[in-house]
Amino acid sequence: MFTGLVETIGTIVAAETAAAGVRLRVDLGQAAEGVRPGNSIALGGVCQTVAGIEKTVAAFDAVAETLAKTTVGRWRPGTRLNIERSLRPSDRMGGHFVAGHIDGVGKVLENGRRADGWWLRVDAPPELFAEIAPKGSIAIDGVSLTVVEAEAPVLSVTLIPTTLRETTLGALAVGDAVNLETDLLAKYVRRALSAMTGGETSDRRLLELLGRSGFID
Repeated sequence: MFTGLVETIGTIVAAETAAAGVRLRVDLGQAAEGVRPGNSIALGGVCQTVAGIEKTVAAFDAVAETLAKTTVGRWRPGTRLNIERSLRPSDRMGGHFVAGHIDGVGKVLENGRRADGWWLRVDAPPELFAEIAPKGSIAIDGVSLTVVEAEAPVLSVTLIPTTLRETTLGALAVGDAVNLETDLLAKYVRRALSAMTGGETSDRRLLELLGRSGFID
């Protein structure tokens, strides 16, 4: 479990084809402190298990499912990644609950400064929007963010100076692929409402049920 609060930016040292998929070697920098084989690390939002570590460089094995459902297969030596070690029970809970299980890959449509701030707009898989709402949470490449606008297939967030400085998001170019993870709580709400409706989860039906339950007016 993670929070989406990035600890540091790491760098891919090597990405080599292996029998199970790809063996990654990642320089974790300051986030290597205390890391042991078997630990979970979020790499660009993707939860991966440490297979070995030497000084600050950790090895990870990305399997076929991970390569198919995330941006990991596009990573090359020199690729910079948002790094977060797994949450400890004693840690403060900033950000939001992030599992490191990617729901879909989006494409950057806009990333830059406007008169009212820095906007990042992403073309996302339409099926994710039942779990994306304005003022809700989303993780983009492992960064916990608040959704500003969400109208399928485009979601928008704004980035504060700290996020631009301490994560990789500010360097994203139009057309770049990003890992998306919707809010964990939204997944359970959607599942519960789907059970109530026999699988019907249209936006109109969800709003109707939420109104009946008193969650919204």
